[in-house]
Amino acid sequence: MPIKELKIDNQGDLIIQRHLHAKHYELTLNKTLCVGCEICKTICPREAIEVKKHSKQPGQRAQRPAFDISPQKCSYCGMCEPICPFDAIRIKVNQEHLVSVVEKESFPKLIHEIEVDETKCGIDCVECEKACPLYLIKVNLTTSDGKEISHEEAQSYHDKNSLKTRIDIKKEQSPCCRLCEVKCPEGAIRVRKIFHGVLDINAEKCPPDCKDCLDVCPIPGALFLDSSKVRPNAAFCVFCGACKIVCPAEDALVMERRSVYHTPIKSGAWNKAIEKLTSAKEYSKESQVKRAAKVQESIERKTLLKGVENV
Repeated sequence: MPIKELKIDNQGDLIIQRHLHAKHYELTLNKTLCVGCEICKTICPREAIEVKKHSKQPGQRAQRPAFDISPQKCSYCGMCEPICPFDAIRIKVNQEHLVSVVEKESFPKLIHEIEVDETKCGIDCVECEKACPLYLIKVNLTTSDGKEISHEEAQSYHDKNSLKTRIDIKKEQSPCCRLCEVKCPEGAIRVRKIFHGVLDINAEKCPPDCKDCLDVCPIPGALFLDSSKVRPNAAFCVFCGACKIVCPAEDALVMERRSVYHTPIKSGAWNKAIEKLTSAKEYSKESQVKRAAKVQESIERKTLLKGVENV
């Protein structure tokens, strides 16, 4: 039995804690990084995470959903941390960062694959930095001896040809929307999306002048206005689901995940999570791949044993 359970809700963080005799568990939700999506809630096996949709008066912009986490229901399993594409959740055990489901290889990590060829970057270009809606990219310039200088200083630098561009990206906080890739004029950035799926809006079912989904979307361009109607662009959508939560009209917005880019895993826990996160088709496909891998592994093991017998 826990000695003490706490919830600390302040402007920047939501923190829950469980104190036992030998262990101290802590989960922190960073409200600055959290965009109010549904991914962590969807996979939580204890239903400890609750989505709170804000009430809205006519004429007001919709607010991103807020989340509440029950310190009584949470088991601190850690599934919510690696599945968050925005890196908004941290689990600690005895003050040390620890995600047991990842360490035990029973749950995967999302793969934030962003590659940059800095040799293609001009010293005057900061397009990727300006394009990032989450302010995760910083373009830096360095001299031949490694000294960092500002872009303003670079304009009067005596040897511009010796300057090098360094692109710093907080990859773990990036949902991989690909805006930086599209905006880069030199083709120096390549991004692989984490989530793929279907995003569609039935404008006939949308309430008049409603753009709640657009108000809460964290990625500019994933949703856009066209003749006063909100239209989708799945190319930039990160399939977080915030839009679906705030949509006031049933079946007006369809958001369906079809695939998740993650590290290899063999786990019943992940099977249940992927079934909740994606369509039944994607779950079936992952299951078939895993079954095929198990068959292949069994064949290889038998072959190995026969080889040992013949030695």
